[in-house]
Amino acid sequence: MANTASRAPSTVIAPLQIAVWRRVAGITGSIEYWLEAERDQLPLWLPVMLGLGASLWLLLPDPASWAMAVAAFGGVALLALSVGRGGRAARIIAIGSAAMVVGLALIWVRAERVAQPPLARTMIVRFDARVERVDPLPPRGLVRLRLAPLAVVETLGRSTVTALPLHIRVNIATDDMPAGLSRGAVIRLGARLMPPPPPSVPGAYDFARVAWFDQIGATGRGFGPIAVLSPGDAEAGGLRASLSAHIRTKLSPAPGGIAAALATGDQGAIPLEDAEAMRRAGLAHLLSVSGLHITAVVGAVMLVMMRLLALSPWSALHLRLPLIAAATAALAAIGYTVLTGSEVPTIRSCVAALMVLLAIALGREAMTLRLVATGAVIVLVLWPEALAGPSFQLSFAAITAIVALHEHPKVRAWFAPREEEGRGRWLLRQMASLLLTGVVVEAALSPIALYHFHKAGLYGSLANIIAIPLTTFVVMPLEALALALDLLGIGAPAWWLVEQALRLLLGIAHAVAKAPGAVAALPSMPGWAFGLMVIGGLWMALWRTRLRRAGAVPLVIGAAWAVLTPAPDVLMTGDGRHVALRTDGGNVAMLRDRAGDYTRAMLAEASGVDGEPLLLSEQPGARCSRDICIADRVVDGRRWRILATRSPYRVSIAELISACRTADIVISERRLPRRCTPRWLRLDRPVLQRTGGVSVTLSSGSVRTVFQMGDRHPWLPNANRAFPIASQVSGRFSGRFSVRYSGRSGAETARP
Repeated sequence: MANTASRAPSTVIAPLQIAVWRRVAGITGSIEYWLEAERDQLPLWLPVMLGLGASLWLLLPDPASWAMAVAAFGGVALLALSVGRGGRAARIIAIGSAAMVVGLALIWVRAERVAQPPLARTMIVRFDARVERVDPLPPRGLVRLRLAPLAVVETLGRSTVTALPLHIRVNIATDDMPAGLSRGAVIRLGARLMPPPPPSVPGAYDFARVAWFDQIGATGRGFGPIAVLSPGDAEAGGLRASLSAHIRTKLSPAPGGIAAALATGDQGAIPLEDAEAMRRAGLAHLLSVSGLHITAVVGAVMLVMMRLLALSPWSALHLRLPLIAAATAALAAIGYTVLTGSEVPTIRSCVAALMVLLAIALGREAMTLRLVATGAVIVLVLWPEALAGPSFQLSFAAITAIVALHEHPKVRAWFAPREEEGRGRWLLRQMASLLLTGVVVEAALSPIALYHFHKAGLYGSLANIIAIPLTTFVVMPLEALALALDLLGIGAPAWWLVEQALRLLLGIAHAVAKAPGAVAALPSMPGWAFGLMVIGGLWMALWRTRLRRAGAVPLVIGAAWAVLTPAPDVLMTGDGRHVALRTDGGNVAMLRDRAGDYTRAMLAEASGVDGEPLLLSEQPGARCSRDICIADRVVDGRRWRILATRSPYRVSIAELISACRTADIVISERRLPRRCTPRWLRLDRPVLQRTGGVSVTLSSGSVRTVFQMGDRHPWLPNANRAFPIASQVSGRFSGRFSVRYSGRSGAETARP
């Protein structure tokens, strides 16, 4: 009896263990079977893992976190190799984890390698510098200079500095531009310099991060007199500048600016209203030299070379014409890249074009997702920080969407050439292919545009059906012909045709931009919502079996999260000078009657508003004097009172303290007296210096800040390391809220 009782548990456990192991083995077998079916797609995930590692470095706050991530994923890779028994899943986990470690290490090393201390504070200084780059901006009456300071001549005001950062960027008025100022010149000028600015509000453009990797330590505005101490090399950058100037002299201002951008990548001469129309119409990609332009140059050179070589019977019989044409096109692509300034997006497109030409020379399929993945790996190895920029994301999202669509068996079969097909039917299928491609590309690019720019054109796919063929097959060939004919002095007729084609392009842009509902505007979306959409899109694009449909789940969740995120009710810049309050009509109202175009546009876009902001002083719920504005906002039945100072002049202390006690939120660009105790939140100079720009959503009581507590990324100023905004919440709500930090821009939530 005792033996029987003692054996009873084991006789029950053993079948359960067997059942569990069989179930695990079945799941493992299913995964291995699925991975075997997707084996050709597995290499496509290598750049994704590299990018994920780089993203972790950007998201995690400090070196300790980065080191822990490296150790954790390195351990996962070793563990997968040790216990995986050689299975495909274990190898994939090991390779993916190792790639994430490499991606994180690459951007970490890159950030340390380019490290140059930025300017500590704003100052006015006169200095000597060598000119590294000259970018004219005619529509704004400015010239942008990249300078390498040599010596400080004089400091003005209370500024004291003996050395400047290695590279700075200043804007000077066109009227102050002296003769002989070119790349390589040594000049003496005065300038008001400041550290590279961080995002003005949560979700805005982070120039400080971009400047760090570009080794720009200060930026500002130069003023005269500007003296040229030694002239620069007349030939340095001369071809690009002289070619742009030559093109602009042949055309009227608007077409001339676009023609110069197509030929040399110089967008500085495009009128602001035309550039905005191109953006709203979804045609801005035509203005930056990228894949479209490189492809047009490569295709034209290959076609011309093939035709010329085929004229000789001997060369047609004895030479490999595609190989020679591909080599010539590769040289043309490299030369065009150098001519247009060798910007990272252009280099990226040139690398992709060279890989396509190599595939043609080897007799392989010219455009595949593996080729796209290889190009992404090259860019991430050389410039891992490019991952965070919209240029990298937009270009690779577009080409991935195009190739993935046309690699799909059903799409490939539908648009494949067919025998005995009439020209009309063939043309309709080609138009349908172009429309379908445009719709898919717009769907892929819209989340990225909304995340970075808070706007996305809705009719871009329709506009591009006409604009892309017009640019590729009409404008660029005509412009090349006109430049060639100018060598003989007979290019005027060709330039007339170029102008008419560009006027048609601008007409399309303006018509689409003015159409009702042409632009979708969205406030700053949560980083995790954007991440879910990216993961879902990649999952659907890179897999080929039915399981790819599962990518729709995170895609839909992320899109719904982004759309349902409420717009902020209060936005303020880090200096406290500019405040935007949401109105009952859905627009935003500016605190100050005078604000720059950039500030107004930035605050409107971050609020999800497509249009010009209003003035707070003109709103019915606001009472404004020269120095103070008090505005009431009703949200979900609760009345909130916001008080903001709007001038640097002193006001009555007693009056200010009394007003503070009746307000829920007080905002000021200066230090407020300690007895100024609003009922919920006080944001004055000491607080904003540590939090940066702030956005407040009253319906949820959430407060997002630009700077994240404990963030140690190298481009952040030392003063902004940690300052919990909870310590500034005062009055009757204090003690009844919780604060948590999250998100890429230091999202901080305080709940009253």
